[in-house]
Amino acid sequence: MNQYHTNLLFGFFVFLISITSFTKSDKTFYNSYLTKSSVDPCYDDNRPKKCMPDFVNAAFGQPIEASSICGLHNAQEFCDIGTNKQSCGYCDDKIPGKRYPASALTDVHNSNNVTCWRSEPRLKNLADVTPDNVTLSLSLGKKYEITYVSLTFCPHAIRPDSIAIYKSMDYGRTWVPYQFYSSQCRKLYGRPFKMTITKQNEQEARCVDHFRSIQGDMSGIQSSRIAFSTLEGRPSAQDFESSPLLQDWVTATDIKVVFHRLHSPVTYMTNPMFKSQKNKYNGEFIISKEMPTTQSASSVQTNSGATTYSLSDFAVGGRCKCNGHASKCIKGRDGQLTCDCRHNTAGRECERCKMFYYDRPWGRATTRDANECKACNCNGHARKCRFNMELYKLSGRISGGVCMNCKHETTGRHCHYCREGFYRDATKPIQHKKACKPCDCHPIGSTSKACNSTSGQCYCKEGVTGQSCNRCARGYQQSRSHVAPCIKVSRIDFSTDQDTAPEAYQYDSQHHDSPYKPSTSMATKRNECGRCKLEAKRLNLNKFCKRDYAVLAKVISKSASMVSRNGAIVGAKDDIRYNVHIQIVYKASEESKYPIKGASTLLVVPAKGLECRCPNIKLNKSYIILGMNSKAAPDQLVITPKSLVMEWREDISRRLRRYQQNNDCY
Repeated sequence: MNQYHTNLLFGFFVFLISITSFTKSDKTFYNSYLTKSSVDPCYDDNRPKKCMPDFVNAAFGQPIEASSICGLHNAQEFCDIGTNKQSCGYCDDKIPGKRYPASALTDVHNSNNVTCWRSEPRLKNLADVTPDNVTLSLSLGKKYEITYVSLTFCPHAIRPDSIAIYKSMDYGRTWVPYQFYSSQCRKLYGRPFKMTITKQNEQEARCVDHFRSIQGDMSGIQSSRIAFSTLEGRPSAQDFESSPLLQDWVTATDIKVVFHRLHSPVTYMTNPMFKSQKNKYNGEFIISKEMPTTQSASSVQTNSGATTYSLSDFAVGGRCKCNGHASKCIKGRDGQLTCDCRHNTAGRECERCKMFYYDRPWGRATTRDANECKACNCNGHARKCRFNMELYKLSGRISGGVCMNCKHETTGRHCHYCREGFYRDATKPIQHKKACKPCDCHPIGSTSKACNSTSGQCYCKEGVTGQSCNRCARGYQQSRSHVAPCIKVSRIDFSTDQDTAPEAYQYDSQHHDSPYKPSTSMATKRNECGRCKLEAKRLNLNKFCKRDYAVLAKVISKSASMVSRNGAIVGAKDDIRYNVHIQIVYKASEESKYPIKGASTLLVVPAKGLECRCPNIKLNKSYIILGMNSKAAPDQLVITPKSLVMEWREDISRRLRRYQQNNDCY
């Protein structure tokens, strides 16, 4: 038997003993016993452990509703079964000494001064089997884990034959059976007597005949009691901590007791204790078991006086449900009872992890593991996180938290990376607000705004160097092109001492639109070069459709010939001509059907363009060339202002093949 079950049973028997003799002095001692401890029961040397609120009578002081109250509207006569005279009386809610309110069921129970609730007198004939349906509804105000439900009857009161107990887990919206009592279980409730409970039906309500356990004469018993134990006969009670089914079974927010029948017709006639006759003494009924009678069941009810359902105490033993994460329940700001949650849990029943503590799934505390909720590891850069079960399993059930909305330029599951455009400052820990520094990459010298996340080195274009890509490398000089800001120096004059990376090429922070400041002689030499429009970084469908042809050609060698196949001289005398081999034809002119795949032809490039490296043609390189057909030399590739020349890349080739296959231009 585990610790939880042992504590529940211990509390159950202690409470049964104490409620029969609960005096004011006892109450004072009981309150002193519940005094708060200075040590937090939920921790042991700062280590979390399972904790539970004290075992209490959850019904004490709680409001209770009764469907029937004796004398509520006018004075009514009632009678009890007693051994002496004067056992009948009347009830009147207007007279303090004659009141029998429902509140008497949840007040302090004192056997020396018993207060009772009584229903209106039941004058029904015993032959009538219609249930009375007198109801008592108790609201606990919060979820409790119930150990027992106890009903104590008033002295000399008739013990009802058939009672049904129900519970609700949603504050009275729905009800489920908890326990039945009847001498005719199958007839009234459709259930066998003392049904066997197995692990397959542990949430089934049983029906028992409580009269069978009573020995002797019941008429003389003071304060006879019915006590229903929620875990009695349940197979998984020995391992309660591992049984969510039983944990759900003992949980309740409301308890309802329905009295269906006061007398059992068979028991009433066969038990001599109930034999009575009607005498008149000072205007009241006198009931005596010594007086024999041969009256029928029908006349007994009529002649025995007006009997009532009568209880002196309605007790519900249990603990405030906190799932092992709180040692007490307190009233919240809204006045409702709630658990004083520990272990980083939240909710009225500590049924979830509190905000930001989602690194592991919530779990009910057990003796082995307190299942404390863990904070997400966001390195101080986030205030929100979520739980991911897949990550939790992959981590070996250690961590499953995922940070959300990382701040201070961080990203990643734990906000442990710098986002794009920033890199780690090695001089500061990752928890520092300024652990990530901006890359500060030059917009012209770098290929993107991103940089190496560790070193901060920007990704520079060809011929550009520096951490922020702000200057030309050795052997390169600045051009006026934004596409290729640094071009290779073709000749270097060694007659004078020169630094291969002179100051004239250093970054000028005052002129961001022209960061590379060339020397005066170089600026004069290249002042006619503008932005190269022939070399495009991107290719779209519009550019493809507006050209007569699109080919992939490999540059073989320079050519000395200036004459085309038809004898015409193409271009100026100082233009440069290259022998090229057509490798792929993506698009050809409908009229000339040229270029032809596998053919060799001339590529004519203006001399001025080559001086400015526009286009930058290199031998034994393959280029994608888009252009317009030349009327003078339709069998040659002539570079014009409308031509596009790009060094071959796989992505551009794939795009051209897609355009070719889809025929998007037609």
